[in-house]
Amino acid sequence: MNTILIRHKWEPYLWLLPSLLLMTVFVVFPILIVFRMSFSEISRSGVMGGFAGFKNFIDAVNDKAFGTVMKNTAVWVVSVVGLSTLFGFIVAMVLNADFHGRKIARSIVVFPWATSLVIQASVWNYIIKYEYGNLNNVLLNLGILKNAVNWRTTYQIEFAWECGVGIFVTIPFVTFCVLAGLQSIDAAYYEAATVDGAGFWKKLRHVTLPLVRPSLTVSTVLNIIYVFNSFPIVYTITKGAPANKTDTLITLLYMRAFYDQKKGAATAMSVIGFVILCIAAGLYMVISMRGEEEL
Repeated sequence: MNTILIRHKWEPYLWLLPSLLLMTVFVVFPILIVFRMSFSEISRSGVMGGFAGFKNFIDAVNDKAFGTVMKNTAVWVVSVVGLSTLFGFIVAMVLNADFHGRKIARSIVVFPWATSLVIQASVWNYIIKYEYGNLNNVLLNLGILKNAVNWRTTYQIEFAWECGVGIFVTIPFVTFCVLAGLQSIDAAYYEAATVDGAGFWKKLRHVTLPLVRPSLTVSTVLNIIYVFNSFPIVYTITKGAPANKTDTLITLLYMRAFYDQKKGAATAMSVIGFVILCIAAGLYMVISMRGEEEL
């Protein structure tokens, strides 16, 4: 009897062991190695030397582009995650309704998410070209414009385009996370709300949002991580030009590590980004859990 109890006690951990080993090898060890490198001297060839204290972090913070890049990263994450969550929720509500061709519409929505980010960014980069971009061609042919417009006159506009592309490719992920939550809601809740005289907005506020909140929490936390670490869109469209004005933290540390050969500072930047992500995701999770408890 004792043998059976012991076996049942340890059996779940045995099933989890392969996953824990994989996470340790491919997640925990690399994180520990990066932390160690951030406090070590690193040669231009990437060879790790002795203990350097906080020198790499001081070099990273004193980088002339660091302040601008941190502001860009904040704007990038907040705008892409915020607006993609809003639009994704609206699209999910539409796709959850019963209409003819719903399956086709869902298939179309998933295309931007299923396509490589490099391809997506390259296509949009081509669309907004001044000389031969499709956007100018379409507007000229429709008679909306008389002359071609340079859609990239300033770095602020270019960065806005990058954020727009980020929102466009992120909407499908949010849509299907929210859609999964919407489809799990029992229709009886809406029937009871209708009997009580609730309209669309009251149903949305008191039924839909509380019940879909777990799905929104998952999509938002994952989105914060994915968007913060997103590299292809910014690098493909502008490569951070001009003078790192459109860089985010991820593209800047890439440039410092592989172009400028400042691997110590780049490693410190990666650790700074990791800490910021942990704090942001943790705070959002705590706030969401408190909101659920209040409900």
